[in-house]
Amino acid sequence: MTPVPTQTVTDALSWRYATKKFDATRTIPAETWAALERALVLAPSSFGLQPWRFVVVRDRATREKLSAAAWGQRQPIDCSHFVVFAGRKGYDAKDLEHFVERTAAVRGVSKESLKGYADIIAGSVEKARQGGYLDSWLARQAYIALGLFMTSAALLGIDVCPMEGLDPAQFDAILGLPALGYTALCAGAAGYRAPDDKYAAAPKVRFRAEEVILHV
Repeated sequence: MTPVPTQTVTDALSWRYATKKFDATRTIPAETWAALERALVLAPSSFGLQPWRFVVVRDRATREKLSAAAWGQRQPIDCSHFVVFAGRKGYDAKDLEHFVERTAAVRGVSKESLKGYADIIAGSVEKARQGGYLDSWLARQAYIALGLFMTSAALLGIDVCPMEGLDPAQFDAILGLPALGYTALCAGAAGYRAPDDKYAAAPKVRFRAEEVILHV
């Protein structure tokens, strides 16, 4: 792999912003969207457990319902592609078994050879369960995926609005997530900024580097 120039990365991150108004007439090309879906698949997570589902909502009527469940925000309707980031609830032995089986298949090893690793994961999961923070620990993994999604989109010239301004219970009901063992955590509206979105030209407000980066 050939690294991209450093300026390419900083320019893309300076260009991106949380898009408030999308151009509803523009659609992300299929090849570009496929790359962004691949970025979601490749997102890292604790132990590599991938305790998530990325729900790409194409149906217009469903997106209108989700807009209503997001306090009327227009991004779910006007964007090109709308993704709901859902987290696993009540991670259990079957989930871990599925992960171990996939690991064995991909790496060409036996499940038995992964027992030590699986036991470590099981111990961490059980500790989190007993401590009452299992679901919240797994939920945080989805935000890693959201960050990677946004960065990848910026490098491809695609606008994204990350959204937590939504009613998870309503999103769950609309998308049927509880039956799958998942719950809505956040969302990402992707597409192209509208020419008249006033926030596109607003200076990006960030603290000075010396205020947020500590060298020790």
